[in-house]
Amino acid sequence: MSKEKEWFENEDFWLNYGPIMFDEQQWAQAHGIAEKCIELAGLEKGSRVLDVCCAVGRISVELALCGMNVTGVDITQPFLDAAKESAEDEGVEIELINHDMRTFSSKKKFDAAVNIYNSFGYCDSIEDDIKILKRVHANLRKGGTFILECISRESAIKYFTPGEWFERAGKTVLTDFSVAGDWEGLRSRWILIDKDGTKTDHTFIQRLYSAAELRDILVKQCKFKTAKVYGGFNMEPYDQKLKTMVIVATK
Repeated sequence: MSKEKEWFENEDFWLNYGPIMFDEQQWAQAHGIAEKCIELAGLEKGSRVLDVCCAVGRISVELALCGMNVTGVDITQPFLDAAKESAEDEGVEIELINHDMRTFSSKKKFDAAVNIYNSFGYCDSIEDDIKILKRVHANLRKGGTFILECISRESAIKYFTPGEWFERAGKTVLTDFSVAGDWEGLRSRWILIDKDGTKTDHTFIQRLYSAAELRDILVKQCKFKTAKVYGGFNMEPYDQKLKTMVIVATK
């Protein structure tokens, strides 16, 4: 009996919601973030970098433009098709692999791995989240660096908004956010309305980890040698002024 697919494995969802979630602002920030990742990991040109859950290749393409040897892995083939097109437009080569990061294994070991822009914490169980982190560890060389950036429990509380509406990609978008459990997750409802009135409605929950919880999981359960938490890509302190959560872990 096959396991029922989780929502993020549904390609139709991403075909509808991808253009909304990956907006122009996210693309504009990509080059600077890629440069910061290279700096944080101490990489040189030609370094092998694994982009975990690479989606449409926003970071992968910029890393390749900076001279990195990039492999992007994602479970959604239409995203990989878009990433390939972007790479071709920019004149760079990226290895793109359609695979579930919970089971991904590569013969080559990577100098660094990145998981950027809030693509962690969506599995049905904590155990599956940890499987992803363990696979990252296994695919890094000894001394390799993993950079993880996502919403933490602290940042979700600091920047919480009940929702908004806006126009994007030819659609009217309504969002509604609420707390799941005792701040264990962030429930997000996205309603898309086309010009002809067609409505698409989807709700999902992202599991929220505190920075300390995730740091300890990386070290104690996933066997990273070190894991340091920052409040931004400029290595800002992770305190009340945090912009986002960035964890830099070393194997």
